[in-house]
Amino acid sequence: MKVYILILFLFFNAGLPLLSQSAPATDENIPYLVTFGGNSLTSWGDDDFCQIFFCLIPSSHTAPVYIRVFDPDTGGDLDEFKGEFNTVTDFSVYGGKSCWSDTSAQIFNKNGNYKSGYLLSSKSFAADIKYDKKWFNFGPFNPSEGEYAEIFGGNILKIIAKGISGDDGNLYKFFLSTSPTENIPVEGGNLFTYKYHLRLSDDQKHVSQIYPYIDDRTISIQVSNFDWDNDGTIRIFSVAKSGILCDVSGEDNWIKREFPIVEEEKNSSVEIQFVKNQLVQVKNNNVVVTVRNQYGVSLPFYVVPIGGVPVYSPKIRMK
Repeated sequence: MKVYILILFLFFNAGLPLLSQSAPATDENIPYLVTFGGNSLTSWGDDDFCQIFFCLIPSSHTAPVYIRVFDPDTGGDLDEFKGEFNTVTDFSVYGGKSCWSDTSAQIFNKNGNYKSGYLLSSKSFAADIKYDKKWFNFGPFNPSEGEYAEIFGGNILKIIAKGISGDDGNLYKFFLSTSPTENIPVEGGNLFTYKYHLRLSDDQKHVSQIYPYIDDRTISIQVSNFDWDNDGTIRIFSVAKSGILCDVSGEDNWIKREFPIVEEEKNSSVEIQFVKNQLVQVKNNNVVVTVRNQYGVSLPFYVVPIGGVPVYSPKIRMK
């Protein structure tokens, strides 16, 4: 119970505005999430054609919420085409018991129960100019329709983006909002995923970052990335790590590296930083990232890092 109480304390007392409820978040400096059509090649940077995100709504918020999707169709300037646009992406929202707590819901497995809970809403999108660079709303949802999670002191809704057919890349964003017409954050809300499918910027000056949370049971983490494509370096920052290099994957393959966790890093966020190749410009780079603990359990990435962005302390030494 100690870790659960501490998670809540850090979440609501981190001194952060806690208002950036977009995925990707502005501070992550990641242009878009990406999901390819179900007939695509994994060498384009998507290993399973499915992205799962969870929306946390604190118990103090009882008004309706909306999950907004920016540019949900696959067509137009933002998306990555292979020949002609022919991709269909299904977006679906789930709530109810087990929509989050069923561990098979946290990372896609075609044979697993990733659609746990009950279906609240869904819509499939092909190429449609009506939705190009526009927001589409799912909802309104009563927060009580989500799964109540005591460890967070709130309710959780799940949204799944699944590439049904075609071979193009669908680039999009999520936002948890109190309004169907504007992006107005839920006070104290957050979004998180256990497997981040992201599109890196083409700008070589951009540095992107994501924030896995390390609980007090973790003594080591295994950082894995897929299809990095020689796009620079990946570094790990924390209170005890000052930009340690992480191994990077090649074309259409996974690579992993294990890092020890010291006591001071527990119950805090770690920063995984993506630094673009400064010599050769790599465009349209899609990457998948996961972090697991020593038991192989996936750890969550929060768009608002719990406890704040980690700051390295030279007084802390790795053992």
